[in-house]
Amino acid sequence: MKHRPLALLGALLLSSAGLVSCSSSDDGRNAGGPTVLDVWLMRDSVSEAFQKEFEAGFEKAHPEIDLKIQTQEWEGIGEKVTAALASNDAPDVIEVGNTQVAQYAQSGGLTDFTDKVDELGGDLWLDGLAEPGAWDGKQYGIPYYAANRVVVYRTDLFRKAGVDATAIKTRDQWIAATEKLNKDGVQGIYLPGQNWFALAGFVWDEGGDLALQEGGKWKGGLDSPEALRAMDFYRRLQALGKGPKDSDESRPLQADVVAQGRVAQVIATPGGAGVIAQKNPALKGKLGFFPIPGKTADTPGAVFTGGSDLVVPAVAKHQDEAYTFIEELTGEAWQTKLALAMSYVPNRTDLATAVASDPGAAAMAVGAANGHATPNTPQWAAVEAKNPIKDYMTAVLTGRDPAAAAAAASSAITTTLNSGS
Repeated sequence: MKHRPLALLGALLLSSAGLVSCSSSDDGRNAGGPTVLDVWLMRDSVSEAFQKEFEAGFEKAHPEIDLKIQTQEWEGIGEKVTAALASNDAPDVIEVGNTQVAQYAQSGGLTDFTDKVDELGGDLWLDGLAEPGAWDGKQYGIPYYAANRVVVYRTDLFRKAGVDATAIKTRDQWIAATEKLNKDGVQGIYLPGQNWFALAGFVWDEGGDLALQEGGKWKGGLDSPEALRAMDFYRRLQALGKGPKDSDESRPLQADVVAQGRVAQVIATPGGAGVIAQKNPALKGKLGFFPIPGKTADTPGAVFTGGSDLVVPAVAKHQDEAYTFIEELTGEAWQTKLALAMSYVPNRTDLATAVASDPGAAAMAVGAANGHATPNTPQWAAVEAKNPIKDYMTAVLTGRDPAAAAAAASSAITTTLNSGS
C-alpha cells in the first residue's frame, strides 16, 4: 500500500519543488565534471528547506557527485516506476512506499543490497520498513523513514473527565477511560467502522495476521481465533463514539469531525493535530498524544508502519554513487535531521530519542518499535483495491455473525493473493 494516504491524514508539510534533472552526456557525467545522480523523491516526503540543506551537505561531502532531485506525485507513480525499471533511462534512486517494494522486486528490476545490510545498520532497522523491503530472501528496499498512527486526544476533555492519559498503558485501561469520556454529548472516541489499519494492529497484538503463507500458498487470516478477538475489541471500542459503521477515515475526514469540538480521542498520525487546530483554532494547545495501548503494559500496541524505502533500479547507470546517496540519507546524521524537520520516525530503533522533544513524534516512535507491514506479496495491492476487510468490519458492526463474515472475507483474501501464483 502507498504510505501517503496515512501521511495525508495529518501532515501539514511544505511541498518540495522538483528540480528537473538532465545530464550533458549519455552516461550522466558532465565533461570533466561530477557525475549527475538522478533521484526521485515523492511529493511532501521532505520539505523544501530540508531538501536544500541535504543537497548542499551531500555535494560538499561528495563533490564528485552532482545531485539532481525530481519530485514525483503519488498519483500514478506505480505505472511510472514500472516503466522506468523496464527502460534504459531509469533514475538512479527512487523513493517508494514501503509495501510497494515487493511488486517491483518480483520483476527483477531492482538492485540487491543484501550484502550491504550490515554496514547500513540493518540490525537496527524498523521491522515495518525492513521486512516489506525484502523479497524472496533478499533486501532490495533500504528503510528511509516511518510514520504510524497514535491516539490524538483532547487534554481539556480528559482533565474534565478525570482521566490521566499517561496512565493508559493497556487496552483494558483504554476502554475504561473511553467509557468515562463518552458522556454529556462528547464522543469517547471517533472511530470509523472501516479503519482496517487500526484493526490490523489489534490482530497483530493478538498474535494473528491478515494473511499467512503456507506451503507456497497464501491464506486469509481474519477467521482465526486471534483475529476474531481483535475484531471484538474493535467493536467494543468503536461503540464508545458515533463513528459511521460503513465508512473509513476519509468519509468524512476525521479532522473535520474532531474540529467540531465534541470528540475526546481519534486514531491518527500526529500531524492530524495540526490539521484539527487549523480547522478550529480554539483547539490549539489542547491536543495531546499517546501510543496506541497494547494488551499488556510492557508492550505498546502493534501498528501499521507506513513510510518509504529507497530502491535503485538494476539498470541505473551509477550504482556506486546511488549507494553513496542512500548511505548518507539513511545514516544517523541525516536521519536525525530528517526526523526533527518532518516529525517522522527515524529508520533505526536506536534513533528514536532523536524526536523526544516532539510529543507527537515521540509517541509515534514508541509505537513504531512494534510496527508491522501488510503481507509481503505483490498481490496485496489487489486485496486493498477490493478491500474485503472493510466490508467484513461493517458486517460485524451492523450485527452480522462475526465468524461467518470473517470466513467470507478470509476466502476473498485467499483467492486474490493466490491469483498471481
